[in-house]
Amino acid sequence: MPRLNGKNILVTGASQGLGRQLALTFAHEGAIGLSLIARHLGPLQKVRDEVGEISKRTNVLAVEADVGKISDIERLVATTLDAFGGRLDVVVNNASTIGSAPMPFLLDYPLEDFQNVMNTNLIGPFLIIKNILPAMVENGGSIINVTSDAGATGYPGWGAYGISKFGLEGLSQTWAAELEETGVRVNWVDPGNMTDMCA
Repeated sequence: MPRLNGKNILVTGASQGLGRQLALTFAHEGAIGLSLIARHLGPLQKVRDEVGEISKRTNVLAVEADVGKISDIERLVATTLDAFGGRLDVVVNNASTIGSAPMPFLLDYPLEDFQNVMNTNLIGPFLIIKNILPAMVENGGSIINVTSDAGATGYPGWGAYGISKFGLEGLSQTWAAELEETGVRVNWVDPGNMTDMCA
């Protein structure tokens, strides 16, 4: 039996790279519902179509949303829960942005750009978990936050991104400790160096 048979799953940053591959794998492994989130609808619809070729029984949502914006987070959570009858089993916080390019040293980092990176990479996952948690506690579930080796070691020029990933690891550990008695698991994973990882 497929490992994710009957599960409802939300994936942010799902239009390319790791997020896209996770969506395809989850469909292959039996997910009954997939809520795919990304900032641009066109590429996301292509992933939705790819999922449909793998599994005709999977209910696939393609939700255009920016996880760096509170109003978008509230909307994507409401849309997902409405489509899945209020039940969600897995959340993958994969969406990420590197920020300014070329990436400046912290001394020269524009404040607005720094805040944008934090909003997408750290505040966004925090708010998604906070908003969606009531739907997961009743049946248990799994939250997976995608981190980076830049969140374990400080690299010159990777300032805002690295700091956000350090924060995401801390956020994950704290959620895991606070939710220990609820049946909701919180893990973080560093997939290593990848291309097209931001969506």
